[in-house]
Amino acid sequence: MLVIVVENAPPRLRGRLALWLLEVRAGVYVGDYSKRVREMIWDQVEKGLDEGNAVMAWSTNTESGFDFVTLGKNRRIPTEMDGLKLVSFIPCDSNTLSEARQGSEQVGDGT
Repeated sequence: MLVIVVENAPPRLRGRLALWLLEVRAGVYVGDYSKRVREMIWDQVEKGLDEGNAVMAWSTNTESGFDFVTLGKNRRIPTEMDGLKLVSFIPCDSNTLSEARQGSEQVGDGT
């Protein structure tokens, strides 16, 4: 199983992902491909993401049963601890928080 989630991705990338994967929600793509195809798809995400961010998770033979990679700016970053890949959060300072609020207000204004 392969899952890719993109945020703030250009329409051309979203269309390209829709060629290979099923878009089950806005920006959430699922499929089942080999390692080679998965790497080719991720290469397309890297080339076309621009200012957005993305995460790709897939089934594999690890303790948790999956692995993942991320790309772009995000408060969540992969961290490995004792052989397990976990997610840590970058602390949010007052500037980051105010920018996030302004961004969410701008999104809500588009009626």
